[in-house]
Amino acid sequence: MTTFWRLPATEIATLVRTRQASATEVAKDALARLDAVNPALNAVVDHRPADVLAQAAAIDAVIARGENPGPMAGVPVTIKVNVDQEGYATTNGLRIQKDLVAKQDNPVVANFRKAGAVLLGRTNTPAFSLRWFCRNSLHGHTKNPRDPSITPGGSSGGAASATAAGIGAVGHGTDIGGSIRYPAYACGIHGLRPTLGRIPVWNASGAERAIGGQIMAVSGPLARTIGDLRLSFAAMSQRDIRDPWWVDAPAEGPPAPKRAALCVRPEGMPTTPEVEAALRDAARRLEAAGWTVEEVDVPPLREPAAIQAMLWLAESRRGLNAALHQENDADATFIFTAMEELCPTPDLNAFQDGLQKRAHFVRVWMQFFEKYPVAITPVSAELPFRDQSDVESTESFRRIMEAQLTQVGLPLMGLPGLVVTTGLVGRVPVGVQLLAGRYREDLLFTAAEAIEAAGTPASPIDPQA
Repeated sequence: MTTFWRLPATEIATLVRTRQASATEVAKDALARLDAVNPALNAVVDHRPADVLAQAAAIDAVIARGENPGPMAGVPVTIKVNVDQEGYATTNGLRIQKDLVAKQDNPVVANFRKAGAVLLGRTNTPAFSLRWFCRNSLHGHTKNPRDPSITPGGSSGGAASATAAGIGAVGHGTDIGGSIRYPAYACGIHGLRPTLGRIPVWNASGAERAIGGQIMAVSGPLARTIGDLRLSFAAMSQRDIRDPWWVDAPAEGPPAPKRAALCVRPEGMPTTPEVEAALRDAARRLEAAGWTVEEVDVPPLREPAAIQAMLWLAESRRGLNAALHQENDADATFIFTAMEELCPTPDLNAFQDGLQKRAHFVRVWMQFFEKYPVAITPVSAELPFRDQSDVESTESFRRIMEAQLTQVGLPLMGLPGLVVTTGLVGRVPVGVQLLAGRYREDLLFTAAEAIEAAGTPASPIDPQA
């Protein structure tokens, strides 16, 4: 039997649309791969083979009728457990939500279905989806397939682990503080945090999000090729009026010069030599592809990161603390306590000041992108962290927070960021983060493709001991 799980989404969709393979054949192969490697990873925490095969059969029936099955015809994708998928629990890694069964699909799930994708399974996340590691008291501990001693990232750790191991060609993730970008980095694949409003999202199973979540949280794809990011991003971005933040922006913006800014140490970020080497390697790859790269400072990230944290904690202090107490997840309790120590409780004036400053920072960054359409920054100041090191001590947590400045600082402005894996240090992945202006994911894809083409493509891997 053909090992479809090794193929990128673009190839799978072509094979299915042209009847060189059936969606059912692809689905059976995907289920076999899941059964083979997921026990070692615990990346997928809920999957139903009969449902998967029924979805695939429906796509085959569409093709048999001569109808268009969609751009992602038969492509197996995974869905993170913090978004609604009809008939499945939206657990968000919480025991208190294990019976919160969705009655309708989140727009991002609905868009995958409309594109012809096959929803393969639900992927793990830390409790409350707010950590760069992936363990919770309901679903357990997800491992990194490249090296189980390092984190698979979080909060979309299950999505990244699954995609890196060939469980699905594309993984759905969410990002409010690096939850797509960091898992992609840690697992050696690519991940896109799109512009706020690009991809419609909404969970009918829960209350409206607080304002911090509304202006900073997005859904996006993780994949092993930039071509697969392009494909899935286009599918996920389709219109859905249930999300009032959704914007019908064009997929391609006006022409821009191939000029990039390289910033190795944003605002004094303690970038390690291994990470710096990856950044300079990516810059050389762009230069070889005809880009001009200048080493400059980028606009502020520290104050946006502080406002981001204030908005996070204003939400938790207003209502999440009761859920924290009820869930009683040791990791989540430690993380929230450590975060609260770093961020004093704001009054209404401080809260309003933070929201007002957001406009200033968006303006400054967009002016920067007028001169440098793309910026190259670290994903993290360090190589992927030792697994669970954030809960070892308050000091360790604070060191990790400092290393993640570029993860936390970006979402306040609603800007897009794309993580490109560039190689390995030993067997530990490394990569870079590309930034661009609002709704300029097209520039990110162009730069990422040049970096990807000059390196070794990311391929599915078997879990390492």
